[in-house]
Amino acid sequence: MTSKTSFWGRLQRDELEQLSREELLAYIYQEIEEGISISFAGKNTARQLARKVQPRVSKSVAKYSHGDEEDQARNTVIEGENLQAMATLYRERGKVNMILTDPPYNTGRDFRYNDRWEDDPNDAGIGEFVPDDDPARHTKWMRFMLPRIRLMHEMLKEDGVLAICIDHRELFHLGQMLDEVFGAVNRLAILNWQKSYSPRADNSHVSTATEYVLIYAKNEEFAKTNLLPRTEEMDDRYKSPDGDPHPWKASDAQAGKPRENMTMVYAIQSPFTGELHYPKAGTVWRVTPKDMQGYLEGWGVKYERRELDDAQRRADIIGVGEDEVPNVKAFMLAEPLDEAKQKANIVADTKPWPRIWFGKRRTGRPQWKRYLHEVKQGVVPTTYWADDDYDVPLALGSTSWAHPESGHSQTGADELTALVGDDHGFKTVKPLKLFYKLLQIWCPPDGLVFDPFAGSGTTGHAVLHLNAESGASRRFILVEQGRPDRGDSYARGLLADRLRRAATGDWAAGQQKPLGGGWSFLHLRKRVDAQALLSMEREDMTDAVIASYFDRDSGAGQGGALVRIPSQPDTYLVARNAYNEGVFLVWDGADASPVFDEEVYDAVVDEAKKEGLAPRYHVYARFNLHQSSDVVFYQIPNRILLDFGLSVTTDAYNVADEGDE
Repeated sequence: MTSKTSFWGRLQRDELEQLSREELLAYIYQEIEEGISISFAGKNTARQLARKVQPRVSKSVAKYSHGDEEDQARNTVIEGENLQAMATLYRERGKVNMILTDPPYNTGRDFRYNDRWEDDPNDAGIGEFVPDDDPARHTKWMRFMLPRIRLMHEMLKEDGVLAICIDHRELFHLGQMLDEVFGAVNRLAILNWQKSYSPRADNSHVSTATEYVLIYAKNEEFAKTNLLPRTEEMDDRYKSPDGDPHPWKASDAQAGKPRENMTMVYAIQSPFTGELHYPKAGTVWRVTPKDMQGYLEGWGVKYERRELDDAQRRADIIGVGEDEVPNVKAFMLAEPLDEAKQKANIVADTKPWPRIWFGKRRTGRPQWKRYLHEVKQGVVPTTYWADDDYDVPLALGSTSWAHPESGHSQTGADELTALVGDDHGFKTVKPLKLFYKLLQIWCPPDGLVFDPFAGSGTTGHAVLHLNAESGASRRFILVEQGRPDRGDSYARGLLADRLRRAATGDWAAGQQKPLGGGWSFLHLRKRVDAQALLSMEREDMTDAVIASYFDRDSGAGQGGALVRIPSQPDTYLVARNAYNEGVFLVWDGADASPVFDEEVYDAVVDEAKKEGLAPRYHVYARFNLHQSSDVVFYQIPNRILLDFGLSVTTDAYNVADEGDE
């Protein structure tokens, strides 16, 4: 089934000629259907950047990694520019369950733009801050975001979900771009969360106290919205004032859709007052007439069905003409009211009340006893979370979360200070509680979470916390460039430090319960093309091999199945895979690259035996002069280019040398 999206936008002729067959078909299908499109200066250029950006060689940095081999293989922190990182994560495309991210809001202090990116997204410059008085600041922000949104779309699985934070400054622009790329039909919700609980003098007209989370599915037909876990506070609302052995709470005795259930619109006579009760307009009684009689007679009173001249009354409730309503009899007392009232009062004073009851004073409208054991083991995420019990999930639409349910920005900043100390420099941080809820609703317990704007690492912290709390096994990939202009990086100086403290419990404010978990820390380095690969020294080529490695039999890629082995002088072994098979690199630098021949083969076999590896050898080399059934050969640079998702013919020599990065 074709996903309901509008991914490409309007392409020019030269752009069409660059598309693959699959991309061209996707574009044609899009043109057949109507969609939403946003126009802004530089859009055509921005649209092409996602296809121009090139992957990078990534180098593992042990100092900022954490955990044992298994833990490091599960999670990844990438230090580098996020557009380049998404291009490097080629093998993860289509595998992400949820993207949870917090991009720059374009406040005048948080967003950099490099004009050279419009021609070359691989340019190493970080750009200048875009001030809030720049007349082109909105178009610059959209040119920055559009290619990233398109790559985020590619990263998601067919049932994947994007949750992206934003405030009022770019809310409408972001929503229009998401409608274009994902398709408006795939918009699941616009969540409105309370970031502060006191007025702020930040606007001359209305104080801003809320921000937004836009929720889009890659394909809403496959996306799943989960219930949230119930809390003790929710369960404590269920009592037993009548001595019922099962805790319960009062609920509405009515439900919707009267046109579809006309026989469930009828009169009920109260055994306490004799008053006739009908459902409210547009509703029906929530139980069938057969069940209703049993609940009413539970008061020790006899009832009979009796015709009343009330067709017009019932028609008004349903919203149809009098001639359209069926003949439905009312539930009337079959004995005098005084006798019925006496019997009903005895039951009310001495026994658990029936499920249809009439209020604590016994003079109200019919109500329904909702038992705790019948309530779903979860909470529907809609409106304010005090409305915690529903029979069926409700459409999310546009919803509001007050700060007790989602946390607020000051809470997030305080949480970060408690973890790493008060010199982190972040004034506004998303509260963990907000991210907990989003992950619980839209990421399965074993899902993969991706955050291309990782900042201080709230997403990773939330994943570690939920895994520890519920025994889940969610994984994360976080990307953060940080502030290289200050000689530091959020990825190293803040993000990795925060995750380490959360994992170990070593908080700045005092020891806390360790959350466990681990991650590998990767630094993006040189861009990848044939010329760059062939000019690499051995250490850089080793990084390229491990970063690009893809096991086509198991589907494991991006180095996730490789464990680096410290290199020794005059050896070829660089890593082992998940099957305990060795990965060997026959490469001594650009000026001297030996070929794989029989002599090298013998050395490879000896190295594998010394390490206790299986007798199957994965060999990377420029040329192969020895054939053997136990050797899997990977030609340099072609195989590395292919495993990075690049074309050997078009991406081989198309980037000028940029020097050492």
